[in-house]
Amino acid sequence: MQVKTKDGIKKSVDVCMTILLLCLMAYQVTGEAAHEWIGIAETVLVIFHQILNRRWYAALFKGRYHAYRAVTTILNVALILSFLLTAFCGMSMSGHAVPFLYGMAPVSFVRRFHLSMSHWTFVLMGLHLGFHIPAMTARVRISDKTKLLISIAFCIVSGYGFYLFLKAGMADYLFFRAAFAFLDYGKAAGFVFFENLLMLFFFVFAGAQCSLLCRPAANNRKKENPLLPAVFLMAAVVIGLILNTAIVNFGYCPWPLWTQ
Repeated sequence: MQVKTKDGIKKSVDVCMTILLLCLMAYQVTGEAAHEWIGIAETVLVIFHQILNRRWYAALFKGRYHAYRAVTTILNVALILSFLLTAFCGMSMSGHAVPFLYGMAPVSFVRRFHLSMSHWTFVLMGLHLGFHIPAMTARVRISDKTKLLISIAFCIVSGYGFYLFLKAGMADYLFFRAAFAFLDYGKAAGFVFFENLLMLFFFVFAGAQCSLLCRPAANNRKKENPLLPAVFLMAAVVIGLILNTAIVNFGYCPWPLWTQ
């Protein structure tokens, strides 16, 4: 019972962290003051999450590292670092939640760094969630045909999410090519959250497919169509690239309301 309760708390924390992350990415909806307080709440949850997973840290240098464990460890460490750097930079230029920490580092530096690290957190969080999905759904019994149809549907949706990622210019934020985020303040709040959710969905989908690619080696078992996850992932990327090319070069979009 205690184990189930702890697992329930962990899942609840994960859900809350994901919701707050989507709110943090919707700066044009929440505004500056709410953005800072949501960031504080996210930081508290991240710290609480690390406390709940303290056994993972204790086992970090124990046991054998197969492909799945190595990738998840690198991903988890990178996510934790991105969270910490995002929080530090955010607090260093806070004017509402923790104004007494303003100026811990040069504002001109932390503004650009906060922009980059927050988007890395967004990407890594999606991948992190995706890596856990195969294990969470392992006990779900569905036919192979249904599983294939669901994967195709998710592939298409995540492909559109990748297009939105390209359209938003997030690659410029990730690699320090932009000092400020270019946000559409005229877009309806519902569309902002929905598009952010679709972008996150792409990275969740990518993480799930990468997890499936790593798991055969981790579990030392054969799996039908072991390259199918790679095919789905590449297909999602291709869908996003095709949509981006069609819309940018030819001005065509099958869903005009979502891209205006």
